[in-house]
Amino acid sequence: MLKPLYIVLGSISLALGIIGIVLPGLPTTPFLLLSAYLYLKGSPALHKWLLGHKYLGGRIRRYYKQKGLSRTQKIYSTVLMWIMVSISAFIIISNNSLRIVVLAAACIGTAVVWFWVTNARK
Repeated sequence: MLKPLYIVLGSISLALGIIGIVLPGLPTTPFLLLSAYLYLKGSPALHKWLLGHKYLGGRIRRYYKQKGLSRTQKIYSTVLMWIMVSISAFIIISNNSLRIVVLAAACIGTAVVWFWVTNARK
């Protein structure tokens, strides 16, 4: 009964992850991990397809294998996120209210990466 819902939500998450590859400020990896989880619940075949995907599967497999992100990966992702957020907030966005929302979202994203995402095993 819930399997079709998991597949639809996984597909939406996958689409957002793919858009996040080219759109600054929209994260890719969290959406891919969510897609993998939802596909696992809804369709083992789609889960297997995603893990085996030439371009997208590597991130998910590394996360599964290492059980998290290494300190270097966390630093890299945080620096890239703040570069893109800074470009968006200080160059592209002229509305101060929207700028504050974007910066607050970046602070939340940073906190999630450093305090919620587990550290990779060696």
